[in-house]
Amino acid sequence: MKRTTTRLADGRELIYYDSRDDAVRDTLDRRPLQPAVSASEVRHNALLDEHVGYAAHRQTRTYHPPADQCPLCPTHGDRLSEIPADSYEVAVFENRFPSFGGDVGRCEVVCFTPEHDASFASLSPEQAGLVLHAWTDRTAELAGHPGVRQVYCFENRGAEIGVTLGHPHGQIYGYPFVTPHTERALRSVAAHKERTGGNLYDELLAAERAEGRRIVLETDTWTAFVPRAARWPYEVHLYPRRRRVPDLLALDEAERAGFPAVYLELLRRFDRIFGEGAGPTPYISGWHQAPFAIPDREDFALHLELFTIRRSPGKLKYLAGSESGMGAFVSDVLPEAAADRLREVAT
Repeated sequence: MKRTTTRLADGRELIYYDSRDDAVRDTLDRRPLQPAVSASEVRHNALLDEHVGYAAHRQTRTYHPPADQCPLCPTHGDRLSEIPADSYEVAVFENRFPSFGGDVGRCEVVCFTPEHDASFASLSPEQAGLVLHAWTDRTAELAGHPGVRQVYCFENRGAEIGVTLGHPHGQIYGYPFVTPHTERALRSVAAHKERTGGNLYDELLAAERAEGRRIVLETDTWTAFVPRAARWPYEVHLYPRRRRVPDLLALDEAERAGFPAVYLELLRRFDRIFGEGAGPTPYISGWHQAPFAIPDREDFALHLELFTIRRSPGKLKYLAGSESGMGAFVSDVLPEAAADRLREVAT
């Protein structure tokens, strides 16, 4: 695999990832852009002990452009985009409208494919493996960024999720703080270790495998299951099966080789949950990795969480008063029923 780093017209970094070592990526960005400026700010909520980001400049970001003006497609003739090349495999660039930037983190866009009407589920295993390589490489790079404490590689898919660009893509957030979700998990893991001497992640995964009721898919290297206390109507967690690792960098060759087939199958099953005519299933999918420079980092377990806000054909799970106001989730679908459905729609 080959990585080529260049700059866009406004100074933002652009990285091409290619499966061939002889790929040449020297096309210049011809757009007349002003130097990129980020106005992000982070404030601390002392009462809840969590951070809130502010990025007022995002109000002017690109919003549902027509397909022939998509900024994530390759550049063709006078139709200039964020990708100067007329073709690419996987491309990553600094977000033009970042939630975090400068001294307070970093946000990047990951283009999974040059095909505008494709999806991650339609990628080949080789293409999905190249995306995994890009996620891993960016995690390693951002680990050295002075303003980044945690990296989250994720994909928002579907207008129902709030996606404003239809081209298959994801994002990488380098947070300048440890996120509330991870902070709570770390506290639980630490308390369990203090109380029992064991690892909570290991025990939860072992319990799911022993019971088997909510296992969706399992291979020699990966286990996918619906958590016993899932928040969302259809939610799957994907863990390395044989061992606990803190981040993408720690995966071995067998785990990397086994990931594409498992993940692509999960995404394809998600698109079949609600039957023909329901359209592509909206989802959020993201890698949960250990923050950098924390005590007992090896106690954290890398895993991917995939979920949809659709609860039935034509109906969404909205975060209403209880969920949005109090963070107390009430789900419409039992985890066991969700696991049954995800097994029923196997290829």
